[in-house]
Amino acid sequence: MSEQNNLLRSLPKIDVVLDKLEKSLYERLPLTIIKSAIRDTIAIFRQGILAGVISELPGSPDEWDSIFVKAIEKKNSPNLRRVLNGTGVVIHTNLGRSLLGQNSIDALQTAGAHYTNLEFDITTGKRGSRYSLVEEIICDLTGAEAAIVVNNNAAAVLLALNTLSFQRETIVSRGQLVEIGGSFRIPDVMERSGATMIEVGATNRTHLFDYEKVIEETTALLLKVHTSNFRVIGFTSEVSAAELVTLGKKHNVPVMEDLGSGSLIDLSSWGLPKEPTVQEIVKAGVDVVTFSGDKLLGGPQAGIIVGTKDIIARIKSNPMNRALRIDKFTLASLETVLREYYDTKQALKSVPTLYMLTCEPESIKKKGQRIIRRLGGATKLKNHIQLQPTVSRVGGGAMPEHGLDSWALALQPGDIGASGLERWFRSLSVPLILRIEDDKMIVDLRTILEEDIPLLLGILKSYLQKGQSH
Repeated sequence: MSEQNNLLRSLPKIDVVLDKLEKSLYERLPLTIIKSAIRDTIAIFRQGILAGVISELPGSPDEWDSIFVKAIEKKNSPNLRRVLNGTGVVIHTNLGRSLLGQNSIDALQTAGAHYTNLEFDITTGKRGSRYSLVEEIICDLTGAEAAIVVNNNAAAVLLALNTLSFQRETIVSRGQLVEIGGSFRIPDVMERSGATMIEVGATNRTHLFDYEKVIEETTALLLKVHTSNFRVIGFTSEVSAAELVTLGKKHNVPVMEDLGSGSLIDLSSWGLPKEPTVQEIVKAGVDVVTFSGDKLLGGPQAGIIVGTKDIIARIKSNPMNRALRIDKFTLASLETVLREYYDTKQALKSVPTLYMLTCEPESIKKKGQRIIRRLGGATKLKNHIQLQPTVSRVGGGAMPEHGLDSWALALQPGDIGASGLERWFRSLSVPLILRIEDDKMIVDLRTILEEDIPLLLGILKSYLQKGQSH
C-alpha cells in the first residue's frame, strides 16, 4: 500500500505539465483539449496504480512529455477517420458502405459552401419541396409515378407502414420476418409503425392461399420483404410480387415490397446472382417499393420510396415524415449518383460500388502485379508478400452466398503473429483493415482503389521494414 501511495504522489500535477509543454501546442490547439487530455492521461495512470497493473512510472520528464503530447494529439484527432479497405467486402457496413464518386464529392462541396435552392422554387420564387430535387429523376429511372426519400431504408419501411397500415393489419410471410444489421427486425418495425402484423405460411414455404384466407376488412396491406443476408434453401416456396399484386387488386388491398439493397441495374450480366431490380418490381404493379441508397445503388445513406401518386402523397403528408427527412448533403450526393444511371455504361465506371462489383479478376491481378513490382519484385518479396487468388464479397446484406473471384496480397506475419500484425495495421495514422486467413494477412485488392495505392505502398514498405527487424 505504501508503494501505491508513493506512485500516486509521484503523478505529475496538471499545472506543472502545462508549464512544461511546448508553446507551439498552445498556438495550434485549444487549451480545453490540452487540459482534458492531460487530465485523462493522469487518471488512467491513477486507475492503473490502484488496480495494481502499474508498478512503475515513466522515469524522466521527457518521457512524460511524450506521453502527454501523444494524448493531446489523439484527443484533437477526428473520430471519423479514413481507412483502407483491404477486406474485399465492397459494401462494408462497418466501413461506411458505398463510396461516392467525384461528381458527388463536388456536389457535397457546393452544398456545404454555398446557399442552395433546397426548399426554394427558383421558377416561381416561392417555397419549394426538397423532394422535388430528385423525385423526377427517380421516377425516370424506375418507372414509378412518384417518389420520396428519407434517411434510410428502415425509416422508409417504418414511414410507409405507419401511413398505410396504422391500427390496421399487414399480412407478411413468416419466412420474411428477418433481422438484419443493427437489430433491425421486421416485427419490431411493424409494431412501432402501429401496424398489426399477420403472419402467414411457414418459415420455408408460403403460398398464395395463405395470404388470401386471412384477408379481412381490416387488412390494409400485403407486405413482401427481401430477406437480405438470410436465405432458406432446399424445400422452399415464396409468392412472387406479380402474384401478390393480382391478389391485392382482387381484394382492393395495396401491395408493398421492401427490396432492401435495391438495384437499378441487373448485375447478373457480370456474373452476380439475379436480383430483382426496382424497375421490375414497379413494372409488376407493386404499389409501394422501398430500398436503400447506400447499398447496390452506390449512393449516400438514404431510404427511397417509390409508388403510385396517391400513396406517395399520403406518405409525404404524414407528420412523421419531417422527423425522417434527408438533408441537403444527402440530396446533393444522391442526385449526382442517380444522374449517372441515365447512362448505364458510364455508371459502371463512375459509381465506385458498381465499378468494384463488376471489375474483372484479371484487372485486379494486374493491379497486384504493379504493386509487387513497385515494392521490388516477386522474387525479393517471396518470403513476405505474395500475390494469390482470393474471394471477395458484395457485403451490405446483399447476395450473401455469392463470392467474387479476386486477387490479394498475402502477407506473412512473422514473429509478431497474425493478430499482432493486424493490430499494428489498425494503429497506423490511416489504418489498413484486412482479414486473416490461414495465419496470413490478406489484402484483397478489389476494394483497394487506384488512389489508395500510393498510401498502401507506404504502409507495405513500413511492414517490410518491420518484418526485417524481427
